[in-house]
Amino acid sequence: MTRVRRILLAAGCLAVAGCGSGPSLRSASSPTPGAGAGAAATARPADTPPARVRVRRVGHLPAPVELPAVAPRGGSLLAIGGLDAADASVSAIVRIDGARARVVGHLPSPLHDAAAATAGARTLFAGGGEAGAGSAAVLRILPGGGTRPAGRLPAGASDVEAAAVGDTIYVIGGYTGSVALRSIVALAPGGGARVAAQLPRPLRYAAVAAVGGQVLIAGGTSGTAARREVYRFDPRTRRVRRIGRLPQVVTHAAGAVLGGHFYVLGGRGDDLTSQRPTILTVDPASGRATRAGRLPEALSDLSAGSFADHVTVVGGRDAAGRARDEIWSLRPGA
Repeated sequence: MTRVRRILLAAGCLAVAGCGSGPSLRSASSPTPGAGAGAAATARPADTPPARVRVRRVGHLPAPVELPAVAPRGGSLLAIGGLDAADASVSAIVRIDGARARVVGHLPSPLHDAAAATAGARTLFAGGGEAGAGSAAVLRILPGGGTRPAGRLPAGASDVEAAAVGDTIYVIGGYTGSVALRSIVALAPGGGARVAAQLPRPLRYAAVAAVGGQVLIAGGTSGTAARREVYRFDPRTRRVRRIGRLPQVVTHAAGAVLGGHFYVLGGRGDDLTSQRPTILTVDPASGRATRAGRLPEALSDLSAGSFADHVTVVGGRDAAGRARDEIWSLRPGA
């Protein structure tokens, strides 16, 4: 399908509720992409002010990809599924070690807009979209790149994000193919999937990360509109509370944690070509958002994996509608 036709179809979605989840519908009102925007490592709250960050390109993926589900595993980052340069779902499981990236396995079928996270020794891949509907499958990603079934979500969902707190992975929001979701689903070891809480509104494509035993959720799309709220979910009380607002609406951004602070990377507004290079940091206690740096390019649909001293950022979509193959490293620094 041509890029012009994809844009026309996406614009049509703004006029109706319940657009399908096929990969050609990439507007803020569509059910495609999330991250993953990314899976982030849990960190303790920081005692120091958030640092400005610098970003540099360190390598390239085997192929361009938009919004793969990502999960740190040891010192590596796994990037799983997503959409390729032709807006088709992919099945590749890519292991990224610094500047090196290689395909180590494949999903049972191609999927986009899924979520992934690592809790202890478990790396799980949940949901995803293909053929107009969301998948309910939860897969465990094995060390060698293979997969095995690990349960099912309460409802099939694409456009999801995930974060791990302790030994539990939480899957945030999503879209079934006809209904947007408010659910926060807990995937605990041996406990199956359960709805742990409800968001104040249906939400997709939010930036998500776990900080200090809580999950922060920023922006995203609700209905047909990008949002700017910042929510905090406490797994102990199962409460979701709005703690702040971003400077402007943002969706299709990546969430990450570094030094105990929550970062929102890139993203865009409601328009398909409104990609932004902005990096924001959000105080986990107050919800106050401040600028912390810039990406080298304006990107949405990028994914981020958090480590102790850096964040690895992969893929994305630029304002010309092109999927990207860069690997970026984000570290503290002016």
